[in-house]
Amino acid sequence: MEGDSTAKIQFSGQTYVATKGSNLRKVLLEQGAPLYNGSASALNCRGLGTCGTCAIRIVKGEAQPARAIERWRLSFPPHRPDSELRLACQIEVLGDLTLEKLNGFWGERKDL
Repeated sequence: MEGDSTAKIQFSGQTYVATKGSNLRKVLLEQGAPLYNGSASALNCRGLGTCGTCAIRIVKGEAQPARAIERWRLSFPPHRPDSELRLACQIEVLGDLTLEKLNGFWGERKDL
């Protein structure tokens, strides 16, 4: 059944469809979602989990626990381990998600 194998992703005022098990960063970029802020769209690590520019906040829904590379990158500035951010490049789509992109080059700031 198609409904069982796909997930809806609410992001930046749009709804995107993903196959469960797919990589969130790839899904969003393939469908033209504004995942990066400013020049981060050109200056990023292309999904390796090392730059932190694809940081998003999961407002609703679940994702697998953060892997070591994600925890490592989110543990130093400008990110903080307690920020509740995740890296889209390290997330496997498990089900429906509602996401938020914060301000700042790395998507780390609420105050801009």
